[in-house]
Amino acid sequence: MQKQIIMASGNKGKIKEAQEILQDYEIIPMKEIGIDIDVEEDRDTFEGNARKKAETIAKTLNGKMCLADDSGIQIEYLDGFPGVFTKRWHKGTDRERNEALIEKLNGVPHEKRKIKFVTAMALSDGEKTIMAVGEIQGYVAEAPRGENGFGFDEIFELEDGRTLAEISAEEKNQISARKKALENLKEKLKTNNIIS
Repeated sequence: MQKQIIMASGNKGKIKEAQEILQDYEIIPMKEIGIDIDVEEDRDTFEGNARKKAETIAKTLNGKMCLADDSGIQIEYLDGFPGVFTKRWHKGTDRERNEALIEKLNGVPHEKRKIKFVTAMALSDGEKTIMAVGEIQGYVAEAPRGENGFGFDEIFELEDGRTLAEISAEEKNQISARKKALENLKEKLKTNNIIS
């Protein structure tokens, strides 16, 4: 029987990706087992928020493991802003938030528009926690482009000039920060004794 990991997310895409990479485990969304805990993300790093979420929820799971993540963008020219406030710094739609970011970089040349998307993942059994981070780098586009993405995908320009919203879902999955973090976590699971 597969060991279970309870995932602190109801996002089908995240769960599917976790299941594909962590094939030795059964990934179960926490709502499926009747857990509805809203952990306040008040740490000043993605790692801190992911750790807090995983450990808080794991303590209610009687020894089962909880996998939680936190992610967002950091813009070098803006000293890492919006960072942990990626989802909260601007009220409004994704498009309005993206346009507000572009406005902040008005007149800034391409080479100074570096952006990084970071995903931090924490897996905890309430006692021990292992962390993994993945990231993808690019540039903030001059204007939103593409129809395939969500969030800030339409302004996240890759080295080849395309935005994340202009590439296919398959291509995006190959380079995603979450995938990198999950692969990193999988490696750490092989050498870590968190798993009883």
